[in-house]
Amino acid sequence: MRVGVIGAGKWGSALEYAMSEKNDVLLSSRTPRDLPNFVSLEKILECEYLIITVPAQQIAQWLEENFVYKGQKILVASKGIEASSGRFLNEIYAQYVPDEKIAFLSGPSFAVEVMASLPTALVVNSLSKETAEAIAALFPSFIKTYTSDDVIGAEITGAYKNVIAIAAGICEGLALGKNAAAALIARGLVEMHRFGVAYGAKSDTFLGLAGAGDLFLTASSSMSRNFRVGLGLAKGLTQEQILEDLGEVAEGIGTTYAIEELSKHNGLYLPIAKEVYKMLEGKSPKASLKDLLSQ
Repeated sequence: MRVGVIGAGKWGSALEYAMSEKNDVLLSSRTPRDLPNFVSLEKILECEYLIITVPAQQIAQWLEENFVYKGQKILVASKGIEASSGRFLNEIYAQYVPDEKIAFLSGPSFAVEVMASLPTALVVNSLSKETAEAIAALFPSFIKTYTSDDVIGAEITGAYKNVIAIAAGICEGLALGKNAAAALIARGLVEMHRFGVAYGAKSDTFLGLAGAGDLFLTASSSMSRNFRVGLGLAKGLTQEQILEDLGEVAEGIGTTYAIEELSKHNGLYLPIAKEVYKMLEGKSPKASLKDLLSQ
């Protein structure tokens, strides 16, 4: 199949590499790159399948300025909730792509391990079984794929786990120990499930690859950008300093702000996300720890 990957960062490049096992893959991004198979946006929009990795906080503007729907089947491979509006990615894409032509990727998948052809298992989530199965068939032999129709569940798990990963990085940075880390991740899973159920997500999604699988990965390794955000906060660094050091997008930051606003609107009890928000706003991590232990 002719597959076009939009976004030439680490994750986009990893997906381009993976999909090349079975398909003819082209790559494009907002800025020109001197890379093999790199083509113009106009050319890549002609592909039958598109994989889009544009970050969540930038996708609305990118779609408005660049996207032309030509009947493509689309896999959204970015994760997050738009901070400025609280919109989920499926709500943003719905203005441009029919529901039956779009899918959302979830599950544990560090780019560096995908680039090394190390095995994992992922879920292709779509309201259309045909679209989900067609996209799942594109994946290489070292990635086992499952399909699901729980789009909102996949979106919430993929976004929320980055917030918990920030908290886990803070836990590691403060040297609170493995007991604390396990407790945090377990309570984080409960918290994201509480949030997800409020939006109609299926409970099973939180126990599978999209939920527990991705959360356990992202919240337990410094390979995660969001985990490294937490390490920076534990050192007393500001958001600006942390992002400058990362040199990459950390989706958990914008998502934290979105969840804070959504929790106010829906009256949801989300103590970990709330404390991550307060720490991003300058609250002392030790003060947040004390408050979390008292709740």
